Amino acid sequence: MTKVHRDLTSSVAGRRIAVINWRDPWHPEAGGAERYAWEMARGLLGRGAAVRFITARAPGQTGRDRRDGIEIIRLGGRFTVYPRVLAWLLLRRRSFDAVIDCQNGIPFFTPWVLPGGVPALCVMHHVHDAQFGIHFSPVVAALGRLLEGPVARWCYRRQECVAVSDSTAVAMRSRLRWSGPIHIIPNGLSADSFARPVLAESRPESAATGPGSLVWVGRLVAHKRADRVLDIGDRLRDTGITIDMVGRGPAADSLVSEIASRGLESVVRLRGYLPEDEKRALVANALLHLNTSRGEGWGLCVLEAAALGVPTVAYDVDGLRDAVRDGETGWLVRDGELIADVTERALKELANPSRRAEMAAACCTWASRFDWDQSAAAMTALVADVLRRRVGGRA
Repeated sequence: MTKVHRDLTSSVAGRRIAVINWRDPWHPEAGGAERYAWEMARGLLGRGAAVRFITARAPGQTGRDRRDGIEIIRLGGRFTVYPRVLAWLLLRRRSFDAVIDCQNGIPFFTPWVLPGGVPALCVMHHVHDAQFGIHFSPVVAALGRLLEGPVARWCYRRQECVAVSDSTAVAMRSRLRWSGPIHIIPNGLSADSFARPVLAESRPESAATGPGSLVWVGRLVAHKRADRVLDIGDRLRDTGITIDMVGRGPAADSLVSEIASRGLESVVRLRGYLPEDEKRALVANALLHLNTSRGEGWGLCVLEAAALGVPTVAYDVDGLRDAVRDGETGWLVRDGELIADVTERALKELANPSRRAEMAAACCTWASRFDWDQSAAAMTALVADVLRRRVGGRA
């Protein structure tokens, strides 16, 4: 695997680039992958490229939109977006100089419809092979693994690939047997990520006025394993510490039922979707951020919490072991350990004011290494370099 040099200066001025992603940031199920794709699109636009963002259309969304100077084209739904995008691109196959093809489980297989001289950079957040069996029937899961593995490997065999973390690149090599070049371009943060928000007066209690709170942020879907937060709630029920869960998704109803059946209504609070400033206020005033996912490309919410000086407890799995520096910016739950045990141990450490201040400083220092503009500059340099190397590409 290779790392893109951030100080490499290359121009994409005038180049026509399509960024293709399963969803856009305004989709109700959007997450970190959507933020990444959008920040790359914005970065390319800011460096002179003509950018179109091609994506799916959620109920209530318009087919055409324009945000931040970027034209958004929405085609199809959760699954139909794939053939719809390919058909749309086939009709406009000579309208683009390069395509950034974001893989969310499976890619869009854009090389099949593009002219040979047009590069398609495949962006992979994390390998989904195990997740297919969680979300789909055995037959559909097998098809997903076939498309993600052998078919995608063959389709992109002559293309450059981008991974967002070292563990994603390792998984691509070992589990997908990816043989082509892999460039690491990580997630980032914006400058306002480090500005500590003011806690709303309506907030019931904070670390400064009571036992404190923990926070979990993410989509309520199966592979995020949000139900494991309830085990932590059971362990903390007599401490006065509360856990705020921010996010929405299909697992919300079952969580409500499970919280009631365990008698955890006063401990675990489902906040649902919150505006960005309210979400950041909850995170900033938490003792600890929790992540229960079985695997991520990176775990952008971990980085966002670190920027606010809040450490994370997460499982030692792909992506999260990149985002959390064990013992410095958080704690990793190893095989054979219980997340409730590790969380309890973390809280005991954080009860020491000097240790808490030390970890908060380490979190901020770690988060400061990641910047969306730097990541977009690396993507721009890679696109420009690939274009130069293509037959007929101009410098």
